[in-house]
Amino acid sequence: MSKKDKDQTIEEPQMQEETVESTEDAKIETLTPEEQLQEELAKEKDKFMRLFAEFENYKKRTTKERIDLFKTASEEVMVAMLPVLDDFERALLHIEDDKEAEELRKGVLLIYQKLLTTLEQKGLKKIEVAQGDTFNPDDHEAITQIPAPSDDLKGKIIDVVERGYKLGEKVIRFPKVVIGQ
Repeated sequence: MSKKDKDQTIEEPQMQEETVESTEDAKIETLTPEEQLQEELAKEKDKFMRLFAEFENYKKRTTKERIDLFKTASEEVMVAMLPVLDDFERALLHIEDDKEAEELRKGVLLIYQKLLTTLEQKGLKKIEVAQGDTFNPDDHEAITQIPAPSDDLKGKIIDVVERGYKLGEKVIRFPKVVIGQ
């Protein structure tokens, strides 16, 4: 390729850009000043609407993230407090057997009820499971199977080893149960 050919190929894209610019300039020149202002206004209005929509989406997203953060933060505290609730329940069961420790039982029961009430106010709920309920692997965690005492208890819950809890609508601990086979 000669030097002249190279110069022509370089100039061709420049000429195309100039042609596009001259076409736009000609278009703008053919518009009246009023039409030009209307066109600029439409462009700015479109730009504003897009920016406004983007800002609204940002607000919704950050609000949702903030709510999720608060739920997650309290979930960790609730999960950490569940073993304390379990210990209180076990203590109350053993104290009931000892008739001499009636005052101790009343004190432990009072503390347990205060703790439970406080956690319930923050959104904690017990998952109610009773002996004889049908076992559902989506809602319960089976830790063992034992021979069913009767035929009507086959595939049903025999005993609840550990209670399950929800925080709002989310299960934070599934109830641990023994099922009959």
